[in-house]
Amino acid sequence: MLNPAPTVASALQGGGGASTWGRLLHKVAGGRPPSPMHRNALAAALLMAVSVAAPCPADEPALTVTFAAVTKHYSASDLLARSDAADVTIPDDPVYRRTQVYRAVPLPALLAEIPSEQFDTVEMRATDGFVAQIPLALARPDTPGGAVPWIAVEPPGRPWPVAPGTTVGPGPFSLVWQHPERSAVTSEQWAYALASLTAVASPAHRWPQLAVAATLPGDAPARRGQTVFIAFCLPCHRMKGGGAAEVGPDLHNAASFLTEPGLRALVRDPKAVRTWPLQHMPGFDIHTLPEADLDALIAYLGTMAETGHPSQ
Repeated sequence: MLNPAPTVASALQGGGGASTWGRLLHKVAGGRPPSPMHRNALAAALLMAVSVAAPCPADEPALTVTFAAVTKHYSASDLLARSDAADVTIPDDPVYRRTQVYRAVPLPALLAEIPSEQFDTVEMRATDGFVAQIPLALARPDTPGGAVPWIAVEPPGRPWPVAPGTTVGPGPFSLVWQHPERSAVTSEQWAYALASLTAVASPAHRWPQLAVAATLPGDAPARRGQTVFIAFCLPCHRMKGGGAAEVGPDLHNAASFLTEPGLRALVRDPKAVRTWPLQHMPGFDIHTLPEADLDALIAYLGTMAETGHPSQ
């Protein structure tokens, strides 16, 4: 960044000499060598102009919260200065794989003004294209006793450590949960590197192509599979163009290209099926995604492949 002070000092010392500042002072003075008093005044004015024009430090990252026509921006300092900010302990943190303590603010407080009669989902968009669809009832529970959601805030100037196996940290904002088991919070409902939270309608309402046929029986595995897909797959993938993620491919024809054993292997251990340098998909073990849920997901993918893509 330009440091004008030494340049101004040299200009003052050199009068209307060969330096850029000296030539500028000489020109501003009307072509006449400026007097010492005039030179000092001109230099001060020019220094002020350069100081104003000089690049400013980058602004703090901000978390954007939007609902209806209301948009609010919260910098890290804004959030850390809140009276409800607290130290939150997360046992077995999914990122660091150890107990982690974050300074965080309660998510329900940030979402308190969202009218539930208009919205039932919070879309959480990360900087890397990951987009989680969190039910509003989970993000802002009406009754105690369930999982407790927090927005962890990376302190300005003190970045969180790089996550194991990656080259980046989970900052500047992350959605973390206390007692996730109480509300069956899935692994894909922990959102890192958050950029924005937006109140929206449910995924199936926003993108009708995600929904299985209305003629399917109520107990059809594919119906359960739709819920599993939205929770585990939609944060990174789309279905028939429906979804907001920008990470993985559309999965409308996954069951057409892979056998059932192939799909199971891909979900459980993607690198066992195929690897590439920018591969990000994690494997979902039986504890993260129970076998019954995987059965339902495969049924859903099969149903979606049979119905084809809207553009076909």
